[in-house]
Amino acid sequence: MRLLALSGSLRARSSNGAVLRSALAFWNGPTATADIGALPHFNPDLDGEDATPSAPVAALRAHVAAADALLIVSPEYAHGVPGVLKNALDWLVSSGECVSKPVAVITASPFPTGGDHANAQLREILRMMTGEVIEAACRELPAIGPKIDPTTERVTDETTLSELHAALSHLAAATRAPAATAAAAAATPHESEGP
Repeated sequence: MRLLALSGSLRARSSNGAVLRSALAFWNGPTATADIGALPHFNPDLDGEDATPSAPVAALRAHVAAADALLIVSPEYAHGVPGVLKNALDWLVSSGECVSKPVAVITASPFPTGGDHANAQLREILRMMTGEVIEAACRELPAIGPKIDPTTERVTDETTLSELHAALSHLAAATRAPAATAAAAAATPHESEGP
């Protein structure tokens, strides 16, 4: 099962980047992180039926299409979704790669709220895009700063690591479920329709 991660922060030493890297360690399968920093500003005039997407947009869509599940890790900025992440999602609205794709949303914040505004907004955006938001895999992580080792840039707080492990386990279970259902259906002999 391939997992693609999208980060809502472009900072080199972002705490959300540390959360993302720590979370990916709990995924049993190939992982990748999308590069969304090079995406152009979304413009519907550049996204019509006859439009040719730019290379960064085409790459993002291809990576999302190839993934079995998505993990979005983001800070909250001004009580909302950071612009760079919203821009990336805007490029995926009309192209359909997120349809029925299992997705987990994790927000981390230095404040006690854990980025709850951004988390709720992201889940609403993804549901509108008909992604399959796995509620049990979504997390809001508060007071994240002291929970990260600045040397390794990984989460060291055991409670937070347990939360990340649980979130990725729920996402994996939801990702396996459709595949198992499809495999069972393919393996079940079908009765002939008769004369």
